[in-house]
Amino acid sequence: MKTDTEKEIFDSMRRNPKSWKGYFFYLNGNDSRIFVPKRIPGMGWTLNFANPYSYLILLAIIMIPIIISFLF
Repeated sequence: MKTDTEKEIFDSMRRNPKSWKGYFFYLNGNDSRIFVPKRIPGMGWTLNFANPYSYLILLAIIMIPIIISFLF
């Protein structure tokens, strides 16, 4: 469980405009999270593209439908 201090730190990193590239892409190497809330609260989640695991998740999202389409 995250403490209130951790929540405030993560929220301040998410709100920092320098962490967003092109308004849609979140890149913050200091943020260890893979999934972060989008800029507009309540609009869902996005990937932290500074985290290398986010690229594995993105690759899986792309590859799973392609593999399934070849199998069926």
